[in-house]
Amino acid sequence: MGVEVTAVSGRRDLKAFIELPFRLHANHPLWVPPLKLERRLFLNRRMNAFFTHGEAEYFLARRDGRVVGRISAQVNHAFNDYQQKNWGWFGFLELEDDQEVAEALLDAAQAWHRERGRERMVGPASFAMNDESGVLIEGYDLRPMIVQPWNPPYYQQLMERAGMTKAMDLLMWNLEVSDRAKVLPVIFELAEKVESEHGIRVRPMRRRQLRKDMDAFAAVYNSAWSENWDFVPFSKKDLDAYAQEIQLVFDKHWCFIAERIDTGEVVGMAMTFPDINQVLAKMKGRLLPFGWWHFLNKGRITDRVRVGFLGVKPSYQHTGVAAKLYVEHFNAAAVRPQSGGEMGWILETNTAMNRGMEAMGGRIVKRYRVYERVL
Repeated sequence: MGVEVTAVSGRRDLKAFIELPFRLHANHPLWVPPLKLERRLFLNRRMNAFFTHGEAEYFLARRDGRVVGRISAQVNHAFNDYQQKNWGWFGFLELEDDQEVAEALLDAAQAWHRERGRERMVGPASFAMNDESGVLIEGYDLRPMIVQPWNPPYYQQLMERAGMTKAMDLLMWNLEVSDRAKVLPVIFELAEKVESEHGIRVRPMRRRQLRKDMDAFAAVYNSAWSENWDFVPFSKKDLDAYAQEIQLVFDKHWCFIAERIDTGEVVGMAMTFPDINQVLAKMKGRLLPFGWWHFLNKGRITDRVRVGFLGVKPSYQHTGVAAKLYVEHFNAAAVRPQSGGEMGWILETNTAMNRGMEAMGGRIVKRYRVYERVL
């Protein structure tokens, strides 16, 4: 039988869309099942802030009535407006090892974008690049961390046989932040001078004023990341949603704000999170009957972190603020259960950050590939 691709329609289709990866990967020891309730909320057009500046369609591929693949097609209007592009994106890619299924899914997403006049289709990203992004092409033997996708090796093969070409690689760097001996001494020298020579101090972010600190985070992000290939500025609604999401994984020991002492201007920040995937692996996608117990005990379960954001405003990048933020991670490792983790993703073209990771004694352990197709 041939492959039929149709748009998700109704609760039964949405349930099938969410549950497909459970069937595909449930027997693989490294795959981490997402919380099904969270996936329903994330895909809900009324609940996800993405839909205040974007639109999307979800598709299922069936063969003889059996679901064999899924994909989304989405347009991020905020990205297109800022970047002056006319791109469409695809995401939520899950499928059996079947070339016909891969091509049918990609063709369905492409047709949706062509109807809307898009010039290029890029992905996967679910929904945006700060969500799960890319096809894993190196690091299959490692468990994915928080907001990292995992897929078997055949995904890369199917994408490239379908004519998808590389747009960008995303790098994950392993850092054992408890091991100071691997760090170049200049990092500590620069960090020591930040306050005395430049009048800049670093403080922890605070849960009670997290939403306010998220505005400070956005000020740095929208400045430091503005030239990145994938950049789109955070909107107020994005920040409202993000502040609510990270309440569940926030740890003040791992989130920092760098600010001028005299004016209070925020000049840098770092946001690092305990790896909640270590907890989700035990929850098996459900809160009940015992998933809630694992979540409440996440502080004893998580021993790794993911450094999600670390940046400094361009006008302050000569001051050693980044070095100070690095050192604060070493200090946190001395008092928290988490002694190391991963930094990224970092664009392969971001020479400064990748050199910084080398100076910290890091090594690349995962590589994700974002593909594109000219329409």
